[in-house]
Amino acid sequence: MRKIIVISMISLDGVLQAPGAPDEDTSGGFQYGGWTASYGDADFETHFGPLMERHDILVGRKTFDIFEAYWPKHADFWPGINEVTKYAVSTTRHESDWANTVFLGGVDDIRALTQSGDADLIVWGSGDLIQTLLENDLVDELQLVIYPVTLGSGKKLFARGTMPAAFTMIDGAVTSGGVVFARYARGGDIVTGHVGPE
Repeated sequence: MRKIIVISMISLDGVLQAPGAPDEDTSGGFQYGGWTASYGDADFETHFGPLMERHDILVGRKTFDIFEAYWPKHADFWPGINEVTKYAVSTTRHESDWANTVFLGGVDDIRALTQSGDADLIVWGSGDLIQTLLENDLVDELQLVIYPVTLGSGKKLFARGTMPAAFTMIDGAVTSGGVVFARYARGGDIVTGHVGPE
């Protein structure tokens, strides 16, 4: 069975919109595109580099559009991105000239995909898709890259909320620039109780 691993670069207030460039995604009047750029030092690259290892990716249509326009011309910075299978969830697009692209229609297709082998599926960006995956308990791991900045506006990781679920931390690190890498695995149900004496 294929695991779905969500990698999300977020601000302290949960914004994931346009981390990479000023014109990446200006929807909603977002003015802070490229807000992660100043944190990319050598220490950061030591931790971030492994996240970009060659894996099939699963993205929503908006993220796919952004990736399709950028990465085929910049593949030297993400080795293998043109060769891996790119699964794009969309109800409006059904074809692309980008090699190894497969379009999926929705949750049923995603569930079927997870049963199709054992190679992990990595989700990048794709705020709306992440909400759908969380609501349907389809996220096996959350790998959060949390930057020491608040943005005040923009698309957020948990914008629509999510189902109650527990996660277990399996790895973590903090860079010299204050970026937190936190890796969580799905850990079952929430356990409640009393804090302090009853």
